[in-house]
Order: sequence, then structure tokens, then C-alpha cells
Amino acid sequence: MKVFSGRLREASLAAGRGLFLSVAGLAGSVTLFVFAVLSIAFILLGVGVFTTPNVVEAVRKHADRRRLWAATWSGVRIPVPYRPLPKDLRPGVTGQVERTTLLLKDPATWRDLLWLLMDMTAGALLAVVSAGLMLYPVEGLVLAAGLWRVFRDDPYWYGFVPVDSQLTGLAALGLGVVLFHLGMRASVPVLRAHFLLARTLLGPARDEELAQRVERLTETRHEAVDTAASELRRIERDLHDGAQARLVAMGMNLGTIEALVEKDPAQAKKMLKTARESSAEALTELRDLVRGIHPPVLAERGLGDAVRALALRLPVATEVTVELPGRADAPVESAAYFAVSEALTNAAKHAEAERVHVDLHHAEGMLRISVTDDGRGGAVVGSGSGLSGVERRLGTFDGVLAVSSPAGGPTMVTMEIPCALS
Repeated sequence: MKVFSGRLREASLAAGRGLFLSVAGLAGSVTLFVFAVLSIAFILLGVGVFTTPNVVEAVRKHADRRRLWAATWSGVRIPVPYRPLPKDLRPGVTGQVERTTLLLKDPATWRDLLWLLMDMTAGALLAVVSAGLMLYPVEGLVLAAGLWRVFRDDPYWYGFVPVDSQLTGLAALGLGVVLFHLGMRASVPVLRAHFLLARTLLGPARDEELAQRVERLTETRHEAVDTAASELRRIERDLHDGAQARLVAMGMNLGTIEALVEKDPAQAKKMLKTARESSAEALTELRDLVRGIHPPVLAERGLGDAVRALALRLPVATEVTVELPGRADAPVESAAYFAVSEALTNAAKHAEAERVHVDLHHAEGMLRISVTDDGRGGAVVGSGSGLSGVERRLGTFDGVLAVSSPAGGPTMVTMEIPCALS
């Protein structure tokens, strides 16, 4: 029963979304397509230079909204392919001409226009089908309930059933039941097909995607080098100020003990105790340092158990869900571990959260991690923040970080890293 109700809820939700897309989405696409064509045509008259940037911006916002719905409604991720505009554009008419020229030279602008055309045809058809598969069976029920009497003299065709009597009304109901079960199974995939069709034009072309990836990897490579150098300086500083200083002091104490062992055994005994305590503290600091570089539990038991160990040390109630059928490469596991560690630290120290949930799973060649807390929210990825460092660390592996943290909470940090599991 729970499976049926869950499937019914998903199908009904998909039908409602399909209906919304077929009305509001279609209206927006038609309107923007007309405005875009007219604005580009008016460039020859000089007026389009001032209207085209605004129209293109509206089209991109409409496309971004569809990207958001694709990700949240059907789990279809559509990357943004737009080229960034220079920040030093000149003011006035010259700047408008330059801005319009750059926008029209961007291939993504023309693909957006093609998408508007496709969205008002094939895209709208898929949205209507997703909604109709769940709404059309209701008509069969209404006909069987008595509406057939209105069509007694002139049969009403429900699908392939001519309805003009109670018997044919029941036949329409039977067909509606079949269509209802079909809709429960097909509404969600059809809605997903709508977004997959949109991705063919709203996503970057193959050459653009490769160029963006090369640019991103070049940037993250420099950041990785800087991060590694910074990490090396931190290790050297921690060794110099911590374990190394204790070991030097312990060596001096042992030299003093060697001189006192026969003259003043009692004092030598006290100094031996101090040296033993110093050695224990130095060993603890070295273990902490090693744990900060690569935790032993991560190397021995994998990412899932390492995150569970992190959760046990948190002062707030933390639930960890792990669905990993294998292990990723050690560098990927290390990056994911420290990313989760930073997110958990933020939840415990800054968010004032009472409960935290961590979910780790692998699907479609992607390691997906989400850290959700019920704290006060307001987390941002900005310069100098810990999440900025997490973003750079994940970028080294072509990974992405997304943060949803409205004021008042909750906060959800989502991370994705493309990788294969052994």
C-alpha cells in the first residue's frame, strides 16, 4: 500500500508539474521567442541595440529557471554554457553595441532561441503528455458516473470508445483505469524526457564543454599547487612549534639526567618523568598531524567509516547514511573526507545546529555527498570562508559544491565528484 501511495504521489506531482510547464512554461517561451526575434530584427534600425541585451537576459533567466526545475524535479543537471561578459565595457551607446555584439557572438544565445522554439513544440507536447496521462483517466470516471447521458443522441468518443450508454460508460471507465496505471508508470519518465530534451540545447556543446573543463582544470591546478604549498608550510610550522620543540627539550633533559643520575638520583627520576610526559605529548601531536594529512581510519576502512568516526566526535546528534558499493581513489576519498569535515565543523561551531544528517552515495559515475543541518542558516561560499577552500579542493577533481542556506535554516551543502568505485 505504501509503495502504491508513493508511486501515486510521484505520478500526480509529475502530472501537476507537466501541466504547469505546458501552460506557464509555454507562454513564457512563446512570448520571449517573439520578443527576441523582433529585437534582433530591429538591430538594423538601431533600436535593437538597446533592447536585445535585455531580451537576451530575460531569455537566459527563463532558461536558468528551467535548469533549476530540471535539477530539482527530475534530477537532470544542465550546465550553464554562457560566456562571461567583460567587466570593463564602455558606457553609453558604444558599450551597448559592444554588449549586443558579444551576446550575439555567444553560440549559447542562438541555442537558447532554438530551445524556445523546441520548448513550444516538442517540449510542450511532452509536458502535456505527462499531465494528460494522469488527468485523462478522470474523464472516464466522470463519463461512467453519468455524464454519458449528455451524449445519448450524439456519441462522445473517449479514446476509441464511443460513449452513449451506461455500458459504454463502464467501458470508458475500464479504459480510464488502464490509462491511469499507465500514467502512474509513465508520467515521471515522460517529464524527465522533457528536461533531457531541453538539455540537448540548453547545455554546452561538446567543444564548449571541453573548453570550459580545460579552463576550470587549469584554474584548479594552480589552486591545488597553492593549496599544497600552504599545507606544506602548515606541516612544517606545526612540526617546528610542536613536536620538534618537545623532542629538542626532551633531548636536553636526557642530557641533564645523564649527568644527575649518579649525583642526584631523586632529581634525575623527576626529570625522567617529565621527559616521558613530553614524549607522550610529542607522540600525540604527531598523531594529530598525521590525522590532519590523511586519517588512518580513512586509509584502512574507507570514506564511509571515516565520516562515521567524524560524526562520533561531533557535539551534536549526527546521522550518517552511506551507500557506497566500493572505494574511490585515495585522493578523491581524502578530498571528500576533508570537505565533509569542514561542513560538519561549520554545522557544529557556527550554525548552532541540533541535528545533522550526512548522506553519501554513488550513482551514474558520481560521488554525491550532502550535509544537512537544522541550524540558523546564512552559510555562503565567499572569499576567506572554509567552504571556499572546500570548493577549490573539489575543483581539483572536477567536482562541484552547492550551498542552500536561507536565513533561519536549514542549511544543505551538496558536493559531487565524478569518479569510479573499485
